[in-house]
Amino acid sequence: MRVRWSPRSDFLVPFIVGMVQIWGTFGAQHGQVRPGDPTTRLPLDELAVVLLLIGPLALIMRRSRPVPTLWLIAAATALYIWGGYPYGPAFVSPIVAVFNAVLTGHRRAAWISIGVMYAFFAAYITFKLPAPHDLWHHASIIASMLVVVTAAEVVGARRERLAERLRVEEEEARRRASDERLTMAQELHDVLGHSISLIHVQAATALHLIDDHPEQARTALTTIKQASKDVLTEMRSVLGVLRDDAPRSPTAGIGQLEELVERMPSATLRTEGTPRPLPPEVDRAAYRIVQESLTNVTKHAPGARATVTLGYGHDELLVRVDDTGRTEPGTLTGDGGGDGLPGMRARAAALGGTLTAAPHPTGFRVEARLPIPAEDTK
Repeated sequence: MRVRWSPRSDFLVPFIVGMVQIWGTFGAQHGQVRPGDPTTRLPLDELAVVLLLIGPLALIMRRSRPVPTLWLIAAATALYIWGGYPYGPAFVSPIVAVFNAVLTGHRRAAWISIGVMYAFFAAYITFKLPAPHDLWHHASIIASMLVVVTAAEVVGARRERLAERLRVEEEEARRRASDERLTMAQELHDVLGHSISLIHVQAATALHLIDDHPEQARTALTTIKQASKDVLTEMRSVLGVLRDDAPRSPTAGIGQLEELVERMPSATLRTEGTPRPLPPEVDRAAYRIVQESLTNVTKHAPGARATVTLGYGHDELLVRVDDTGRTEPGTLTGDGGGDGLPGMRARAAALGGTLTAAPHPTGFRVEARLPIPAEDTK
């Protein structure tokens, strides 16, 4: 796990530790330097001050080299104690170094250093410290180090949990952004594919009829005008959701099916069952499936009649589009870049539904069954 640091703390922490160790130890020596007493500590000299300063100076590189920093400070502290200098805040540097090692993920090094320090104090008490031994004082030093490591473990565990939670949240945000981009791509494909196909067919019809049947050509041109207006409106709606302040709402639904069917003179809309409000995702998927199906009719069976059927069941919505066009398998491949029938199947599958597309006795049929969640069927 990475720990975030403030550049200022790289020098502020060592400065504070250095001040505490130097001035605190100078103050502590007054009660420990007792000439003639076998348990006396040696007064501070130049070597002692250097050893006391090694720890704070080493802490400057605790961010880039936490383990070497830990061992360097442990060695300097051991030499200081072995030299017989006064106790006191000399252990602040090792405490900070151990805490830092745990937080930066070097737990093993931290625990090994505690074990080495324990062995050092055992050897120091046995071979160096004159009688009588102040065992409680030295045991308390080791105990304080254990407390520090334990506290660091707790803090480190909390930071890791926080980091994991943030990672999951960031991953979820990326997933939602990816889903939104996919939704936008599907919406743009559906909007452009249907309207441009309709405009293409009606333009061809107008060119064919303009000389001999101008009134019918006028009707085709009117359809082109309305289709181009509708596609611009829908594109603005789709692109509008990309703005930060725009609502993330569906751009079209079953409520607009009647307008969609009216653009195709040879199409009709039937409703079975009692219409009722649907979940937004089902509402939008049903509209897009009908739109894509009518686009395929326009592209692959010009002039064919199409019947759109909506069936409201207890726990599912039936969406069926029948046309009187060709029944050859070639109709199945008319999905352009692979976003037609596969895209419709993906929409249905994403909701736990199914979609079939196959010839039937009078032409071609696309049928989708979209489940309606239990809370929306009551």
